[in-house]
Amino acid sequence: MIPYHDENATVRTAYVTLVFIALCSLVWLIVQGGGAEVRLVTSVCNLGLIPGVLTQTLNAGMAFPMSERLACVIEAGPQYFNILSSMFLHGGWMHLIGNMWFLWLFGNNIEDAMTRPRFITFYLLCGLAAALAQVVADPTSYIPMVGASGAISGVMGAYLVLYPKARVFTLVPLGFFITTIALPAWVMLIYWMAIQIFGGLAQIGADEGGGVAFWAHVGGFVAGVVLIKVFAKGNHVHAHESHNYRPRRVSWE
Repeated sequence: MIPYHDENATVRTAYVTLVFIALCSLVWLIVQGGGAEVRLVTSVCNLGLIPGVLTQTLNAGMAFPMSERLACVIEAGPQYFNILSSMFLHGGWMHLIGNMWFLWLFGNNIEDAMTRPRFITFYLLCGLAAALAQVVADPTSYIPMVGASGAISGVMGAYLVLYPKARVFTLVPLGFFITTIALPAWVMLIYWMAIQIFGGLAQIGADEGGGVAFWAHVGGFVAGVVLIKVFAKGNHVHAHESHNYRPRRVSWE
């Protein structure tokens, strides 16, 4: 299922969400060279989050291949800054586009449910929780983790709590045909979360290799579910009431 629209109109322009989208896009184009091999590999190696480096279980100077021609060399130190920088890096055009689409689809409503400074803090904390979840799941891994999807997973978890009944319109491929269906947000988000959990379980004991950081998605999602109760402002959430659905009432201020 590919979500493309929700019925949950925003009250305010989602400036912070737009800034996050712009930052990720600029980093992809300027820092990562729009996917040019050398700049992509260098950025992922130097600015991505490598669990084994953070936990200092990998030896400095260790090298591992990143492509047929290029390798990444482990640098000394835990590289704490990479927890933040990795949230704004991506591994390819589709990785970037998919993440930014989900951020816009769900992020504008979550930003609208709180003040903008709160949303910045909420987003970054979800990204932090996502990164740490992946590190805990595989603390000795030498595979760099990049992408905004951990923080965006937190946004999706928050959406589940605040707007479970809002309809999300999705594209559903049926062989050679594509149809559309409107689902309550809770159905689509729980379905998505189940995929992440099963994907993470399937990776346990698997050979080291690149792929999706499923446990980062799970960690970010859980963080969003928990943190939204602290960050959401009840009067902002109630402004989303419409004739189509009624969001769960909250009293958090």
